[in-house]
Amino acid sequence: MSSKDIFWGIGDLFQWMFQGLQADAIGNIFNYSMICLGFFGLFYWLIKQKKFNDAADKDSGRLK
Repeated sequence: MSSKDIFWGIGDLFQWMFQGLQADAIGNIFNYSMICLGFFGLFYWLIKQKKFNDAADKDSGRLK
């Protein structure tokens, strides 16, 4: 067994392990999930910011 066989074996193993991560298999699922995550974070922050602004309006001693 030569080192060539070992490296080819490692390469075949990695190809088999990452076969499901090919662009055709994933498609745009990752892109759509990042867009949804971004919108979720945006709306979460807007809700929190509204609460912060309401609390700042009630207490006039705070900086806005």
